[in-house]
Formats: sequence, structure tokens, C-alpha cells
Amino acid sequence: MSASTVTSASVGTASHNPSTRKARRRSAALGVVAWAVGIVFCLPALWMVLTSFHAEADAATNPPSLAAALTLDGYRTFFGGGGGPTPWPPLVNSLAASFFSTVLVLLLALPAAYALSIRRVRKWTDVMFFFLSTKMLPVVAGLLPVYLFAKNTGLLDNIWLLVLLYTSMNLPIAVWMMQSFLADVPVSIIEAAQVDGARLPTVLRRVVAPVAGPGIAATALICFIFSWNELLFARVLTGVVAGTAPVHLTTFVTSQGLFLAQLCAASVVVSLPVLVAGYAAQDKLVQGLSLGAVK
Repeated sequence: MSASTVTSASVGTASHNPSTRKARRRSAALGVVAWAVGIVFCLPALWMVLTSFHAEADAATNPPSLAAALTLDGYRTFFGGGGGPTPWPPLVNSLAASFFSTVLVLLLALPAAYALSIRRVRKWTDVMFFFLSTKMLPVVAGLLPVYLFAKNTGLLDNIWLLVLLYTSMNLPIAVWMMQSFLADVPVSIIEAAQVDGARLPTVLRRVVAPVAGPGIAATALICFIFSWNELLFARVLTGVVAGTAPVHLTTFVTSQGLFLAQLCAASVVVSLPVLVAGYAAQDKLVQGLSLGAVK
């Protein structure tokens, strides 16, 4: 009997194996369930996008009409059409606060994670627990002290106050994430760079950062998203000058009622920067979040 005949017979036997067929059916069923769960999770976002293209009268119907006429009136109103407020200052404020706070977080978290993972300080586990404990305090509990500090220092309605707040809020998360990422950096290449005379800033910039690039990108994206979506501090500490995009969204809920179509249009526009950043960095994000998962 030839080798090809034996191979084809083995494949045929495997395809008719009851356990193999059962495994395939189980895999197909899990795939269908995964798709169903994914669609269910996407339905609210898809519904928001559809509602943003409806007129206010159609968006307010109960039950809502799927076949209602589509219009761009909600987007025109959001971008200042008809004499409404322009959204560009809040969008720029959100972008500035999120970007600068993320840069500061990375600059501070990288050497801290280096000291906690590669050149570990004494009692580094206690340090990690301290970083974690800072997230146990409810945000609203620190709202009044921060407000009084901002009022006494003249920092109310100042975008740089938000930058400092977002930096302090995201720094513990960034240190925790980057500590696990930097723990997988080979110590040998760091020692080789130090033998060649590289100092710590050079080691961090030219050795550690390129190796842990996916983890740093994932950390930066998560910190950017957290800063972009923050509402409580921005709502209380800002006014006309430093108001952010989430604060601007609250202006569509007025005493005259809820402008649902306009609110959905504004939500779509405000969500776009995060979606674009996530799509652009999706490869790095997946690599970073899975870094160290398989040893």
C-alpha cells in the first residue's frame, strides 16, 4: 500500500471520527454564540448611530421607527448650524488634556515601572500595593478638596488643572500595566547597553522603550481613553473656557427636554477620536495586552 493511500485513509478515518465531529460542532456553536454576543454588545452603538441620522420627531417616537427618513440635521446643529454653540473649543480642550496628560503619564510611569520590574527597589510589592490603593478612594470623595484647592490657587476653569488631575488619576494604572510589560524585557540587553556606557535615560529611550513598545502603546491608549471620557472633574472644575467634550454633551439635556437625535450625533462625533486611535493602534494594543501572557 502506497504512502498516499495510507494518508488519505487516515484523513478519512479522522473526518468520520465521532469525537472529531463533536468537536467541530462544539466549535461552530461557540462561534455562533460569540457572534451573537458581539452583535448584542454592538447594538446600542449601532442604534445610536442610526438615531443620529433621524429628525427629533422621529427619534422621540415610542417605539422608535427604523424606517424613518434620514437627515443630517443633528450633525448640523452639533457643529453650530442654526446659531448653536460651536463644539470645537470643547473638542480641542479634551484633545489637549488627554494628549498632554498621557505624555506626562508615560514619562513618569516608564522609570517607575523600570524600578519596580527590572531594577527592583526594596519592598517593591508594598509600592505596587500603594499605587493600587490610590484607586480605592471614590472619585467623588476627593472632589471637594480638589475644588477648594483649585479655587484658592486660581486654577478653576483651567485646562492645565485637568492635565494634572488626569495624570495623577491614570499614573497608578500605567505603572501597574507597564510593570508587567517591562518584566518581560531581557535583562541581558540592558546590561550589554550599560557595559557600552549607556546611562539610565539612554537605556530607557533606546533599549527598554523599543522592546516594550506594544505595552507602552497599550498603556498610552488606555490612559488617553480614560482622560477623554472623564466627566465629573471636568463638569465641576471647568466652565466656559476649559469645558471638555463630555461636558459639552450634557448641554443637550435641557429644561426643554432631551434632544435625542442631537445628543446621539454629538456622541458619535465625540466617540470618533477614541475609535480612530484604537483602530490605528489595534495591532500594538493586542500585542501589548497579550504581552507576557504566554511564557
